[in-house]
Amino acid sequence: MNKTLNILFTTLIAINTYSQNIQELLDFEFEGIKLSGVLNLPTDLEPKGIVLIVHGDGKTNAVEGNWWYDVRMAILKSGYATYMWDKIGCGNSGGSYKNGRSIENESLEVIAAIKHLKENKIKGSKKIGLWGISRAGWINPTVIDEYKNIAFWISVSGVDDDETFKYLLEQNLRINIKSKDSIKIIMNEWHNSILLSRGGASYKYYLSKTKNLRENEFWKKITNGGISEKSYYEHQKNIQNTTLDKESELPLYVENFEQMLSKIKIPVLALFGEKDMTVDWTKTKTLYEKTLRAKADLKIETFPNCNHNMWQAKTGAIYEFEDKNWKYVRCDGFLDSITNWLNQLK
Repeated sequence: MNKTLNILFTTLIAINTYSQNIQELLDFEFEGIKLSGVLNLPTDLEPKGIVLIVHGDGKTNAVEGNWWYDVRMAILKSGYATYMWDKIGCGNSGGSYKNGRSIENESLEVIAAIKHLKENKIKGSKKIGLWGISRAGWINPTVIDEYKNIAFWISVSGVDDDETFKYLLEQNLRINIKSKDSIKIIMNEWHNSILLSRGGASYKYYLSKTKNLRENEFWKKITNGGISEKSYYEHQKNIQNTTLDKESELPLYVENFEQMLSKIKIPVLALFGEKDMTVDWTKTKTLYEKTLRAKADLKIETFPNCNHNMWQAKTGAIYEFEDKNWKYVRCDGFLDSITNWLNQLK
């Protein structure tokens, strides 16, 4: 593709309550697909580097929706630029969105973005850092392992080595159901459904073995009414290509994850909300202390009354924001912790 066409910039001067910054729309290609991104640059100074914003699970509308705006401004305050883009099939990015992409493939997408910044000599691209939330806690270490020139990593609500949905389901059931026996029955049916699917069980047989799970109101809500036959077989195809952990019998999305973390030598900032009901932050914190502290310059901060997405919360339930009294208020110190940590980097 012609270089001029490949770097179609629309420059906007954005004046906001945090700082003045230059915002440029910047696309790149991955596997022949155009991905739509946005670059934020500090004004009046050469950026110290660029921090890539790597999203968690699910679809995005990050560029148009101005996602993580306050986080990006916190990064800009430290003198770093930011770059963020929409996933395949989301926003103005091309292609079709697909669930179940491998961590390896998503990490290659991040590396493609890095190479594009460097090849086009975007200001700050000589020093690249990663910021990522949730699922990005698998993606970013994979990038660091495969691309040997990452300067630092900021992990927000990071994951441990196991599949995370078990924790999400159990914790949110605990908030919504009082009976421990009911929770146990539902969790057993959910876990068995994974094993049935992986073993090639029919959709009809799945239905016969998950009556309590399927009748649960939280399950109906999180699955938009339940698992359809089509989505069941799509999931079955994906999970049959996934390794299961021998002890937990849950999917492993990154094999030898502990070993991968143990090799990381760059500075790492890990931030956790203590009311995270999506990811077991205590397990991840322990894992980071076990693996990263040996070689990496690791700093961990936790925030009380703070949920998975780093908003102040009472319970941390994933649908708490639907309460009529809910207000989006950032956890005290979360943004400052990012700015201050970046300011201290050499």
